[in-house]
Amino acid sequence: MADLEGLKKKYGPVIEYGQKRGVSWKNIHIENNKLLIRGAAPADFVKNEVWIKIKDIDPLYEDLTADITIDSSLKVPDTMYTVVAGDSLSKIAKRYYGDANQYMKIFEANKDQLKDPNLIKVGQTLRIPD
Repeated sequence: MADLEGLKKKYGPVIEYGQKRGVSWKNIHIENNKLLIRGAAPADFVKNEVWIKIKDIDPLYEDLTADITIDSSLKVPDTMYTVVAGDSLSKIAKRYYGDANQYMKIFEANKDQLKDPNLIKVGQTLRIPD
């Protein structure tokens, strides 16, 4: 029999991260001897972030069933992103919006620290708007 408290502790960082990123968790319980987490994410990229967290904890996640749908009526909290080597605004836009051409959206949200969309620096923290 699976240990609910033990699995909730193991995957607790995933559940907490999801909540911070706007995931609405509907179920967190044992089903078929696995921890079942079921909820809705506000956007595809948030769902992907949650899956990355799951795989960081356990790449095989054999003791977990995660059923995460998309509910675009949920609000995506503002995301902060720290620039790393090799980044460009278009690369960041592709990651968060699925479209590199949306880079101006990030530029506009960070005009207080960016003067040119082609000049970003490693270590800068940028706000990624909804």
